[in-house]
Amino acid sequence: MSPNLLILMSDQHVPYACGAYGSDIARTPNLDALATRGTVFDGAYCNSPICVPSRASMATGRFVHRTGNADNASPYLGSEAPSWGHRAASAGIPTTTIGKLHYRSAQDDTGFPDQRRPLHVRDGKGDLFHALREAQPPAVQLRGALVDTVVGDSDYIRFDRAVAAEAVEWLEEKASGEGPWLGKVSFVTPHYPFTVPQEFLDLYPLELLPMPRRNDPLEWDNHPAVEIYRRGCGLNEPLSRKETLRAVQSYYGLVSFMDAQVGLVLDALEATGQAENTIVLYVSDHGELLGTNGLWFKGTMGEGSVRIPAMLAGPGVPAGQRCATNVSLVDVFPTVIDALNLDPRPEDEDLPGRSLLTIANEPSDSERTVFSEYHSANSHTGSFMIRRGPWKYVRYTGFEERLYNLETDPWEDNDLAEDPAYASKLEECRNAMLEICDPDLVDERIRAEQRRRVEAYGGVDAVLKRPLMAYSPANSS
Repeated sequence: MSPNLLILMSDQHVPYACGAYGSDIARTPNLDALATRGTVFDGAYCNSPICVPSRASMATGRFVHRTGNADNASPYLGSEAPSWGHRAASAGIPTTTIGKLHYRSAQDDTGFPDQRRPLHVRDGKGDLFHALREAQPPAVQLRGALVDTVVGDSDYIRFDRAVAAEAVEWLEEKASGEGPWLGKVSFVTPHYPFTVPQEFLDLYPLELLPMPRRNDPLEWDNHPAVEIYRRGCGLNEPLSRKETLRAVQSYYGLVSFMDAQVGLVLDALEATGQAENTIVLYVSDHGELLGTNGLWFKGTMGEGSVRIPAMLAGPGVPAGQRCATNVSLVDVFPTVIDALNLDPRPEDEDLPGRSLLTIANEPSDSERTVFSEYHSANSHTGSFMIRRGPWKYVRYTGFEERLYNLETDPWEDNDLAEDPAYASKLEECRNAMLEICDPDLVDERIRAEQRRRVEAYGGVDAVLKRPLMAYSPANSS
């Protein structure tokens, strides 16, 4: 019999804030224990560094320029492409999701009929503010979210506690039935608001926290696309040292809170006797810039934004292993097919991903290419990235391209795109990206569709009249 598959997901967790990825600051004992008994992917990426597109890409195994889920106002409906939920359900495998999905509605046929405590986009529409692009005013509510650090419980804290409790109850139900089953448990932390219970803030005394890298304005990355993002978030004036450290403290506190909820779920898996026959995959939907270059949140092609943690454990997964092959969230779809022994279909042949189970059991592939793109808030131009072995290439429509060797320069201090010594590598990376898409054509098509949706809503002024929020509200009841 096939094993069960449990997918654990967080929101906005950067791997630098995890002990399993070498952090000597983050307190993440449950994720670290999961990593010890499985395989950690050191080069894992999201396919679009913002919630709705990233989660649509993960569900369908396809890039968002293919499905059309390009911004936070174009949520997954289920009709763009089948999800791995559709495939499991059609095979008769019970499939349950608990927590954040960020699709349009629980009523849509997204392949997940058993949704418990689902969190979808606001009012079933999302935030069309994200489609305004160059017409978008600065999102001052984002800066406010950074400086508004609070001790206590937020709707997100209450929501995640409810999600963990629901997951424990669900696992207890599954213990008395027959497998295999497929489940996804998705938390909203460490996504802001920066409201954190005292016990988790206490893990991170302010005086012991370092300032972020290149946080001094004299050291900022001033590439035009980065500058547009900085202004769009209201961050062109730097935070004070105190504001910065409090935001760092809050973020790490939320990471530890999320890890504690993961621990409750993993403990229940063990207590119900299902751990030995369950493959567990942990991922996040995107990272967190965490003050680097004075930037926060996500939405850029910086490593803090596009890198994610990814770890796999359970039957058939090498234990105590680190995998250097580049992977991304489009690999989740074929992983589900593989883990549950589902029959392949002709329409799977053009999927860009591969099973993480297969990748974990093969020698590292130094040439594998992964891809990410961004077409949403705080950007005037399409951003496209590939990671090919140690090389990272970033293409912006209308702005200068970038090239980094992450093996020797993991913090992206040295852009090599203008260095003649790397001209051939630059050309190789350009061609590798063109094998995936033509950035100029994709940008033109997506921006035209965004303009159409804005006009259909009543125009820019009508969009701006809608109350702006820094994050999707959650109902913990």
